[in-house]
Parts: sequence; C-alpha cells; structure tokens
Amino acid sequence: MTDLATTYMGLTLKNPVVPSASPLSRDLDRIKKMEDAGAGAITLYSLFEEQVDREAALLDDILEDQKYRYAEMTEPFPELDIFRRDEIAYLDLIRAAKEAVDIPIIASLNGYSEGGWTRYARLFEEAGADAIELNIYHIPTSHRLTGSQVESLYFNVLHDVKLQVSIPVAMKLSPFFSSIPHLATVLSRGGADGLVLFNRFYQPDLDIEALSSKRSLDPSTSQEMRLPLRWIGILYGRVESSLALTTGIHTHEDIVKAVMAGADIANVCSVLLSEGIDRIESLVKGTATWLDAHNYGSLGEIKGILSHKETPNPAAFERGNYVKLIGGDSFD
Repeated sequence: MTDLATTYMGLTLKNPVVPSASPLSRDLDRIKKMEDAGAGAITLYSLFEEQVDREAALLDDILEDQKYRYAEMTEPFPELDIFRRDEIAYLDLIRAAKEAVDIPIIASLNGYSEGGWTRYARLFEEAGADAIELNIYHIPTSHRLTGSQVESLYFNVLHDVKLQVSIPVAMKLSPFFSSIPHLATVLSRGGADGLVLFNRFYQPDLDIEALSSKRSLDPSTSQEMRLPLRWIGILYGRVESSLALTTGIHTHEDIVKAVMAGADIANVCSVLLSEGIDRIESLVKGTATWLDAHNYGSLGEIKGILSHKETPNPAAFERGNYVKLIGGDSFD
C-alpha cells in the first residue's frame, strides 16, 4: 500500500491534504467530516486581530464609564464573558476539536500589526492546538513605509509569538516581497517552523456607477498554484522551515506537483467550498493511485525531485526559462 505520510513542522500527518483556514472549520461536525474524508490535519478558521481589539476597546469603554457611577453600586463591573465571545468560542472549538478528532489541529491568528493580540497564541496552546499559523495580512499603502519596515513587522510578530508558545509556528506569507528567499531565510532562522506560500489577496473591484469599491470573492484555479509552486521549488532545501503550498490546489495532480516541488503539505480551500468536503477523499485516493501507477512506494520518494535544490544557479535557470518562452516562437 502506498505510504502518503508526511511530516510538517515536526507533526506526523497521514497524508499531505490539509484544509486551510476557512468557514468550513467553524463547525465541529464539519471538522469531524473532514477527518472522516481523510484530511491529514486541519487549519481552523482565523481569529482576527480586529476581533480581539474590538472586544478590548468595548470593555475599556464600559470600565471607564464605571468611574462616574455611585460607590453604593453592588455590581459596578459587567460580566467579562459578554465581551470575549469571539475568543471564548475559538478556544472552545480548539478543545472540542482535539477531543473529537485524532489528526493535528492548527489554530490560525490573522493580524496586520504588532501588539497584544499575539498573546492569544499562548491561549491556543493551552487549549490544545498542535500548532499555530500566523497570517499577517498587511497591505502597505503609505509611501513612508519602507520595505525593511514591512519585513520587520513579520519578524517582530514571529518573535513575540515564539516567546509565548512552545508548539510549532508557521508564517503565512504574501508573494509581494522584493526578495522572498532572503525573507524566508531570516524567518526560518528566527524560529518559523513552517512557511505557508502564499496568502491569497482578495482585490476589490470598482463600481463605476455607485462610485465605490466592491468586494469580490472568486474561487482559485489550478493555474494560480504556479506562483507558490515556483517559490516552493526555489526554497526547498535552502531553508530549515517546513513548506506548505496554498492557493490553487484542486486535483491530485496539483498535490503531486506541490510535493515534487518540495512542499510538505498541500492546503485546500476553494475546491472544498465549491465541491464539498467529500472531495478530500478523492484527492487523497487520487494521489495514492498516481504514485502507485508510477511505481513510487511512498510520498517521500517524490519529495523535492523537481525543486531547484540540485540546480547550481537557480537564477540562471529561471532566466533561461523566461528567455526561451518569450524570445522564442511560443507566441507566433
């Protein structure tokens, strides 16, 4: 029987198919259904920095208001649980998931700045999370903000979280950096147990009649995996962090490509939202069938075989590929 086992951030997974953070993991029944369908691990939906800040600000306002109440009041302070609904629900879900399933549960923190919100990583660990994924969703819009300052935000958040926990921590990155290999190397040396490539930015459209922006959410396609596939292939063997490929995984062939490039796991989301959680089963079986048909006994046998690890000059290889495509007869 083909062995699909993989190791991600020191965690042993039965296969590389991992549902990424999405609304699907808000419900315990669906979490159990994802395990039953064959998921190797599950990344829970994200707790957002804004949620933490909102609850804290609301509580501060009410506590400040108590200054002007009468001293004779017997219950001057509100019930704190009222203002901690998001975090309590999240921690309860971690605990419930750990009791209900046997696969690793990865908690997710989504933020954009340095601050006290990172202390929730410790609460995630205390609730039983096996690992934490930090999703720094930051879009610099100020001309005064330099590239090094943006990178420092990532380093500092990672540093703050690593001080809080002993469980593995992954950094989910965007592709919009001037030198991804340098950033990845520094984060890896700074303690990032995993690097998740890449965060998918949801670009707003413009409504020219209403003169406003409008939100749009378009599912990914397999073509979108080419960007993370390229960088996984470049980074494999050059950083110590585990590598996760996210965005564009829709078929078992996509999973095979991800692993051949050097990924430890393949995150799936859009395909599950559009086709259902049961799609996990066909992805897992399809991967095993492909390996067996090509005479591979385990997933490990194809790990990184199409990466740049053995290429002495990856930059020259990339340039040569570009010149061959653009400078040749491809578009004639």
